[in-house]
Amino acid sequence: MPDNKNPKVKAALARSESLTPEQRKQIARDAARSRWDGDLQEATHESTKPLKIGDMELECAVLKNRTRVITQASFLRSLGRSRSPKAGTGVFTTADNLPFFLQAKGFRPFITEEVLMSTNPIFYRTRAGGRGVGYDARLLPLVAEIYLKFRDARLAEDDDIPDQYDHIIKAADILMRGLASVGILALVDENTGYEKDKARGDLERILEEFVAKELRPWVKTFPDEFYEQLFRLRGLVFPTDRVTKPQYFGHLTNDIVYRRLAPGVLQQLKASMPRNADGRPKAKLFQKLTENLGYRKLLEHLGSVTTLMRLSTTYEGFEKYLDELHPRFNQTLPLRFDGTAPKSGL
Repeated sequence: MPDNKNPKVKAALARSESLTPEQRKQIARDAARSRWDGDLQEATHESTKPLKIGDMELECAVLKNRTRVITQASFLRSLGRSRSPKAGTGVFTTADNLPFFLQAKGFRPFITEEVLMSTNPIFYRTRAGGRGVGYDARLLPLVAEIYLKFRDARLAEDDDIPDQYDHIIKAADILMRGLASVGILALVDENTGYEKDKARGDLERILEEFVAKELRPWVKTFPDEFYEQLFRLRGLVFPTDRVTKPQYFGHLTNDIVYRRLAPGVLQQLKASMPRNADGRPKAKLFQKLTENLGYRKLLEHLGSVTTLMRLSTTYEGFEKYLDELHPRFNQTLPLRFDGTAPKSGL
């Protein structure tokens, strides 16, 4: 079996072998604690559904620095590992960048410096503000390749594959073949321009699911508290007899609600809305939402937004919460509503 000659790799392996199991665990705990206490990258994008490769499902994220991350739990499952990280602490990584899934001595001759430099878990903030931990997505095929090189070396020497590694190697083989298939399809899609059309088709499907072709009957949908809180945050007195709203509240509502439901929904609602002879819409935007998905998502969104309003003391503070938890779709810069509106008053 080949011997790893890289001095950095050999030094790391030697130091790791000199540590007791408890020392390894303590180093991992200390490293995890220091990472959580520091400034963490934030996820700008997260999986809305798992990335499927064969029978495997991967949860992914893209961080603000453009690092592509596979969550630690799905990373381990895709390699046939049954263990799961404890509360996202990354405790399965021990000293000198040697995670437990590479600590078997049989794997070590195939560990390159590239692998060694990329096995640190990545700690980040999820879009919801929680804790996330994962690995650089590029590490996954590198680790799978180590397992397959281990298999090939054993077979070349007419040695059997140890039973404890059999299912892991099978998972690595399936993963590598799946990645190859996904990779070639992605290249063809990009080369032919189909990638853009495919994304457009996905958008059309989303819009079809959210926007109904016929008007739904009018039912009171926006709770009174939504407007009570909006008046308060805009520095206005909420009327007790009849709610006459400032005209620019329509722009605020579009920004707070409809621009954040799904990509392109606001534009599609406006485009499909029947209008009177004077050009005014015949109904409320929510009457064009589908009952099974669009209207249900609207109610969920209104409940969340109203809670954020209650927690906020200023409109600026509310906007910050809103952008963090319900960012606008397909926009990277915070855009204000159309026209100029005062921060308070009518």
